Amino acid sequence: MKELSIFVDESGDFGEYSAHAPYYIVAMVLHDQANDITTEIAKLNRELKNLGYENHVVHTEPLIRREEDYRNLSPNERRSIFTKLYYFTTKCQIQYKTFIFQKKDFENVFKLEGRMAREISGFIRENLTYFQGFEKVILYYDNGQHELNRILNTVLASELADYDVRKVLPCDYKLFQAADLICTLELLRLKAESGSLTRSEKLIFHTKRDLKKDFLKGILKKEF
Repeated sequence: MKELSIFVDESGDFGEYSAHAPYYIVAMVLHDQANDITTEIAKLNRELKNLGYENHVVHTEPLIRREEDYRNLSPNERRSIFTKLYYFTTKCQIQYKTFIFQKKDFENVFKLEGRMAREISGFIRENLTYFQGFEKVILYYDNGQHELNRILNTVLASELADYDVRKVLPCDYKLFQAADLICTLELLRLKAESGSLTRSEKLIFHTKRDLKKDFLKGILKKEF
């Protein structure tokens, strides 16, 4: 049976617009289950263990901000962890799609939700032949934001004949962590273009040119 897994993560929230968090970003990682990634998973686990992080779930935004498990790590140590997850993502046979929304463009949350639903629906409709090529489509999301959960279920129910939903725990699926990484890279790209990278971000990624050369250029090869 041909099976497609869709891992979804988000950056941002449905609250009012604020200058320090102007975007809402949704990342979808698409994985044809015919493409085995067990070797890549084993390598990532081994490399993280070598860094002292056995059975670890990488959370990229706290990693950059030196929060949670990463409070005592230097910029180079945090960049090393980020890079391990980045190379895992680029080596896996996956594709991704991101949806970016500037919150200031929407007068209320209902307008934002409506636009999100239309754009995600449009993406599936434009690529319906691809999605219909799978006998089974499974959506993986951690239900972190009920508004996005509702949008995803409504869209898939409207556009696909059949699909399944599974609540994901980040510790169980490396590709959910890959979706988190892609959200963060999209946000970094937007901030670099607007000249608004924070001090913490510059400590790890240095300049806009370095960010593009070391990370953005490579990840774009996986874009759907």
